[in-house]
Amino acid sequence: MRVVPYVSLLRRNRDFSRLYAAQLASFAGDWFATVALLGLALELSGSPAVASLVLVLQTGTFAAASPLAGVLADRLDRRRLLVTADLARVPIALSFILARDADTLWIAFVAVTLLAAFGAVFEPASSASIPNLVEPEELREANVLIGSAWGTMLAVGAALGGFVAATFGRDTAFVVNAASFALSAVLIVGIRRPFQQERAMGEPQQSAGVSGMVSSVAVAIAFARRSRIVAALLLSKTTFGVGTGVVLMLAVFGRDVFGAGDAGIGILFAARGVGALVGPFLARALVGHEDRGLLIGICGSLVVVAVCYALFPLAPTIWLAAILVCAAHLGGGAQWMLSTYGLQRASPDAIRGRIFSFDYGLVTLTIALSTVVAGTLAEVFPPQVAVWVMVGLLSLSGASWVLFSWPAWGRPIREVEPRAGDSGKA
Repeated sequence: MRVVPYVSLLRRNRDFSRLYAAQLASFAGDWFATVALLGLALELSGSPAVASLVLVLQTGTFAAASPLAGVLADRLDRRRLLVTADLARVPIALSFILARDADTLWIAFVAVTLLAAFGAVFEPASSASIPNLVEPEELREANVLIGSAWGTMLAVGAALGGFVAATFGRDTAFVVNAASFALSAVLIVGIRRPFQQERAMGEPQQSAGVSGMVSSVAVAIAFARRSRIVAALLLSKTTFGVGTGVVLMLAVFGRDVFGAGDAGIGILFAARGVGALVGPFLARALVGHEDRGLLIGICGSLVVVAVCYALFPLAPTIWLAAILVCAAHLGGGAQWMLSTYGLQRASPDAIRGRIFSFDYGLVTLTIALSTVVAGTLAEVFPPQVAVWVMVGLLSLSGASWVLFSWPAWGRPIREVEPRAGDSGKA
């Protein structure tokens, strides 16, 4: 894997570098807080199902807010939208400190919900902006870097978050999370390039009300129906999301099965992050410069995730388990980057925010449901059985996705021009 193209992009494109650094800061804080919060919920409740609410509220709220977020990303100035979302999350992140016992744990759950709502505004707007911050020939490298940013900070943030929570207390991790959003806002303010293309005079604005949210979903569905490749890319993350409830089990295995407490949670989540970090670079090296291999690469990623998580419950030590988790998320990181890049290539800027909000909304809704299932299974069955059931669900959904996407394999990705009705006038 050659790193020169990525280093060169960061050196010559100041604006993209600032967005990349902002993502790194934000993701690092997120994982500092998530590891500490999962440990807190397990400690105060003693229940995997209650702890699963942390992940369910994160993903479920993100899904619920996504239709409105897509409208905002295409209607408002994306730079201001990103900065506003960051600044709003600073005081919310600090409120985790108020959750001191079982009676006040609800405060943490409310804060998780609010953070996810503003995250739903941030992420689609950020993804929709990238093609405007880089040259067309830089887009693939930009997506590899952004795709790996989540994994980079999951690896660093989860490992450090577990260490900091165990050594200095969970409050320190919550303060770091709040500071990360403030730093992200400062970095984004300094970006000079426009985050979106200028709209034509007289172009209809999208309603931000209920009708606009319904229209946002309708636009994405209508656009996907015109191209099997687009539909397959939109369903890719969701397919992986069916089995993502297994991530909850990382906390259960790290803290209880391996008896390593918050540090154990941090080790397994960090391993997940290393895989998600390397996966996009590995996929870029294997798929190459051609768009034709995107769907094939996503299929290969599915196989890797299913096989590694099927072996995970058999690991005799936390370190071998971490290796399997890392390998699984090589596939997870690869498919996220490949599907995101494909959607950016296929979606025009005028509706790109709504396309990505629909994409993220689908996957986060699926992850929320998957996490509920995993938490319920963990209450009834041994954690090993819960993992294998989730792997089985992932395998079934993966096979369905392969059958659906098969006719589009080997086709190049081209921007699909929206029809007049696709503008989503509401």
